[in-house]
Amino acid sequence: MTVEILTPEKSLFTGEAKLIQLPGADGSFELMNNHAPIISTLAEGKIKVVEANGNKLFFDILGGMVEMSSNKITVLAEA
Repeated sequence: MTVEILTPEKSLFTGEAKLIQLPGADGSFELMNNHAPIISTLAEGKIKVVEANGNKLFFDILGGMVEMSSNKITVLAEA
């Protein structure tokens, strides 16, 4: 699935991933390939991205929102 993590200042990550873990308002949650469409707000915390090759990346955010549809995830974050 394609993941794009954007802040008002820059793009933090664009690429293929097999899993993304996000800090939701009611607790962390994960999105994987073929997940149902979703839109959610995000709380302050860490985003974990597991790339297709197994690499793990972490990004600190202050909040934001995420949308997933047709295996494309867009995260709009305050960093």
